[in-house]
Amino acid sequence: MEIDTKPQETPKKDCKPQECMGALLPVRDALEVLSGRWKLPILIALSDRPKRFNEISKDINGITDKMLSKELKDLEINKLVTRKVYDTFPPTVEYSRTEHSQSLTNVIMALKDWGTLHRKEIIGK
Repeated sequence: MEIDTKPQETPKKDCKPQECMGALLPVRDALEVLSGRWKLPILIALSDRPKRFNEISKDINGITDKMLSKELKDLEINKLVTRKVYDTFPPTVEYSRTEHSQSLTNVIMALKDWGTLHRKEIIGK
């Protein structure tokens, strides 16, 4: 399956509902992949170097092992994280961000900037 990587047009203010929804499909796809409380913190935890499961767990306050495992599998399915198993006893497993996930860096920074503005607007801090 080939993915269209060309920039999509921004929906026009006067577009018909079908046209607007079609233009927003990539946004909906992105939100589905990154939705939830833990996916972005996991990607940020892996931003400096590959880490083992317990290292990621320690970096993310409040996540359970079950949830971390589930979210890592989701991120792996979406090609944002890779899992490497070393032939040791006991087996060593290391997680790292993919090259594809590096394209999210600007998105994460834009969300941080917007979140800062939004906090100021809502709570004045």
